[in-house]
Amino acid sequence: MRKLILGALLLSALGAMAQSNAKLQAKLDQEALAIEKKVIEWRRHIHQNPELSNREFKTGAYIAEHLRKLGLEVQHPVAKTGVLGILRTGKPGPVIALRADIDALPVTERNSLPFASKVTTTFNGQETGVMHACGHDSHVAILMGVAEILVKNKNDLKGTIKFLFQPAEEGAPAGEEGGADLMVKEGLLENPQVDVIFGLHIQSISPIGRITYRPAGLMAASDWFSIKVKGRQSHGSAPWMGVDPIVVSAQIINGLQTIISRQTELTKEAAVITVGRMQAGIRENIIPEEAFMAGTIRTLDEAMQDKIHEKIRLTATKIAESAGATAEVTIEKKTPVTFNDPALTEKMVASLRKAAGPENVIRINAVTGAEDFAFYQKKVPGFFFFVGAMPPDQEMSRVPAHHTPDFMIDERAFLTGIKAMLNVTVDYMYMAGK
Repeated sequence: MRKLILGALLLSALGAMAQSNAKLQAKLDQEALAIEKKVIEWRRHIHQNPELSNREFKTGAYIAEHLRKLGLEVQHPVAKTGVLGILRTGKPGPVIALRADIDALPVTERNSLPFASKVTTTFNGQETGVMHACGHDSHVAILMGVAEILVKNKNDLKGTIKFLFQPAEEGAPAGEEGGADLMVKEGLLENPQVDVIFGLHIQSISPIGRITYRPAGLMAASDWFSIKVKGRQSHGSAPWMGVDPIVVSAQIINGLQTIISRQTELTKEAAVITVGRMQAGIRENIIPEEAFMAGTIRTLDEAMQDKIHEKIRLTATKIAESAGATAEVTIEKKTPVTFNDPALTEKMVASLRKAAGPENVIRINAVTGAEDFAFYQKKVPGFFFFVGAMPPDQEMSRVPAHHTPDFMIDERAFLTGIKAMLNVTVDYMYMAGK
């Protein structure tokens, strides 16, 4: 009889908790809708005032001011120009981190937005515009909105929430540290120790209202390489009197592509080698002494990563040697695989479905883009997902890609992003310990 009574009491308590959570869910949904306009305004302000990696001085100050007005504990600057906000509920519970990246790109905006960026700067010795061409402005605005809603509902929450506004996701300037790696080094996942971290990325190439995800490897590791080819200078009319590093470089570039197409097991995982920069020569009729190329390597498997690095060194040095030149290869590991903890991912998919509807939450294959969110996931379980922002009337073949002058997103996607971040936060908060 006693067991029956205890069982009934437990069921009653669980029922009351479920009802309470449902009320909180409905309240959060309404507040997400109510704050949408403010989130769009914040995003437009940040979009008009973009700043490059490790130079986000005004952006950081703008975020810090907002968090202070909410009454959060605020640390600024952290990791050069970033911001940390801490919400302590005063009740026992997990420590949850939410992250948004805040930096822009050296891209000159070329669209018709009334709030398009007019900012210019010098980057790597070249004059360029500065633009939020990857949607980081929307990430910041969404997390500012999420913070405001969570503060408003503090009495219904438990544990601690850390809001990480991170600089330099696109990579710190040469010779500087930055990004998620520096945030981790500075101890921003500690004091209190973070149990789990969530992040999202807006997608111009995915339909509005859709959320996509993948357990395990979602995004590729990113490595940077450079190759200096040294030949022997000669007159352009007499190439046989020298060793042409430009021709050798062209052969190396072609050779690098055969590493992917003929020497890599692509049925196992995707991989990419791209040469994105090439420099050589000063005059049309002079064969120079040196040529330089640089690029990126994308892999989703560590064994394949090591093999491709080895093959790049072998291919470049042997092709150069065959022509009487030399090749000096440098490879730098930049960003690990963005790895979604499988158990955490499985738990949180239901939260995404509540935000977007079950039919709009889709598991995808891995992508070869990279994200330094991976550095957090090396330390604590993390879940990273994509939020679609392509207008419904847009043809897929005409969608402006990320990192391009024409990049645009539909701001109506922000509501889905706000709801998704609220759901994973609150749901995990009440799952923890069960």
